[in-house]
Amino acid sequence: MRRHRTTLRIASIAGLAAALATGCGDTGAKDGPGVKSGTRTVVVFAAASLTESFTALGRTFEASHPGVRVKFNFGGSSALAQQIDQGAPADVFAAASPATMKQVTDAGGASAPRVFARNRLEIAVPKGASGTVTSLQDLANPKTKVVLCAPQVPCGAAALKALKAAGLTVKPVSQEQDVKAALTKVRLNEADAALVYRTDVKAAAGQVQGIDFPEAAQAINDYPIAALTKAPQPGLAGEFVQSVLSPQGQATLQQAGFERP
Repeated sequence: MRRHRTTLRIASIAGLAAALATGCGDTGAKDGPGVKSGTRTVVVFAAASLTESFTALGRTFEASHPGVRVKFNFGGSSALAQQIDQGAPADVFAAASPATMKQVTDAGGASAPRVFARNRLEIAVPKGASGTVTSLQDLANPKTKVVLCAPQVPCGAAALKALKAAGLTVKPVSQEQDVKAALTKVRLNEADAALVYRTDVKAAAGQVQGIDFPEAAQAINDYPIAALTKAPQPGLAGEFVQSVLSPQGQATLQQAGFERP
């Protein structure tokens, strides 16, 4: 049984490496006539809530680094941390909470992470909703179909913290592995509401509506970033981290709805 589990684990890592090599999760430039064979690639593992802002930052980085491509693997921070700990090839990790970054630093996969942004929750409801959900308290109504992120995911941990601060118990109809999946349930009218990040509501402008609530201030997530110890491109990894921390990088993040660290 142990040998079987080890084999599966190795296969999983190998599969991820192959996927990254062929462009899985790539939101940067695609291979084409204008891409030279000597192009270097920096691979960034980033929380799903960073999809839009990091895609923009990746394009800016490529523009200022001729011959360099940025490839992203977006997903739940806890799953990304596990992949890194298991040896997935990556240069940079940007997490949605210090706890998930700590998984990687404790395993020796990174050191000296820097907090580059903060994010808070909003209630997302379908566009044109009838108004049955107007506050956090409404999520406790058993007739309300609520979606949360899974507890081990930063947005799920933040949601539980906010609900605890409000003294509420909510029974979700589903618990998703990343914030984008939770938001999709609302966007497709498969749920009445979801607790997601403010930045995701903003990114889905016109598709969902966002509702602020005071308890969100007690569940703000810090976002750390670090170059990885075994980065295949350590120089580029450090430069990408610095680009995120730069005034231009911070401006892009704030435009997306993130708060200053």
